[in-house]
Amino acid sequence: MRKTPPPPLPLWRLPAWAPAAALTLAWSLAGLPALASEAAQPALKTYTVQAGTGGLSQAHEARVEALRQTTLAAQVAGAVLELRIKPGDAVKAGQLLMRLDARSADQSAQASEAQAQVARAQLELARRELDRQQQLFRQRFISQAALDQAEAQFKTTEAQVQAQLAQAGAARSQSAWYQLRAPYAGVIAEVPVVQGDMALPGRSLAVLYDPAALRVTAHVPQAQAQLAQGSGHTVLVDIPGLGMQGQMPSRVQWLPTVDSGSGTVELRAELPSTLKGLVPGQFARIRLGGTAPEPAGPAVLLVPAEAVVRRAEMTGLYVLNAEGRPLLRQVRLGERRGGEIEILSGLRAGERVALEPQAAARVR
Repeated sequence: MRKTPPPPLPLWRLPAWAPAAALTLAWSLAGLPALASEAAQPALKTYTVQAGTGGLSQAHEARVEALRQTTLAAQVAGAVLELRIKPGDAVKAGQLLMRLDARSADQSAQASEAQAQVARAQLELARRELDRQQQLFRQRFISQAALDQAEAQFKTTEAQVQAQLAQAGAARSQSAWYQLRAPYAGVIAEVPVVQGDMALPGRSLAVLYDPAALRVTAHVPQAQAQLAQGSGHTVLVDIPGLGMQGQMPSRVQWLPTVDSGSGTVELRAELPSTLKGLVPGQFARIRLGGTAPEPAGPAVLLVPAEAVVRRAEMTGLYVLNAEGRPLLRQVRLGERRGGEIEILSGLRAGERVALEPQAAARVR
């Protein structure tokens, strides 16, 4: 049989202090989670945004170029028989890169060499004949006219031999055209042909560049170019892909012409040969700045780069409100300056931002 629980005590039998004690215990238990959560959350590291003076600092998109880049092509037509290179290979000066079908040229060279040997034999015969005629003339068996004719015949044969030898040399040099060699030490950038393709005069077979001589080229508006060419201004190069900031070029050149279509001046900044990892076509940025900021320069807001939050297509910062709670706010970024990033819109001077976005996201 099931035992029924005893009936609850009536309220008139409970002690007078029981309801008040139960209510106090409930309030205490309700406040424990809040106290625990407040104690578990560490203090956020923040940064107070301050307005500075931008001064003369203009960034322009640029590209890395090679000072010495060569498109190699064949001087004769022929099929590609052997291909010894691929893009990215480092080659030495004079190294054989590819070989074309030179069978017809080799046969022509052999024919020219054979004709040259015939001409040499004829020249030897003409020399002996001239010696005999000179001996007969000294013995007064022939006349002066006969001797002159023998000398003329020898000179004619000698000239023919020289022509045959020159023709044989030209045939041998044409045979060398069927071998493509590197004109200088560098890196192969492009090989647009494969084994079996037909090489024609003027068709590109390979592109070679010198990695030790690179430059960055940008197009600067004419007004900014005239201002930047003044004394006391510097040119700095940034390579975002390699994390390089503020590189000083070894040489700066402003072209003396203005593009009529865009109204820009081409700026070339040669890079030191000690920089590694650069390749032609790589994105770069050229910054033009002065040694001292302009007195009336625009206000610039800079925040540490680690404070920026990137989620899909949204870029923002965790900004602390009046109660000190971090709230995610979308902002628009400008250029990077060392370890800081310029904020173009979405933030005001004097506001505080969280330096640890992941910790700020956990604050409730």
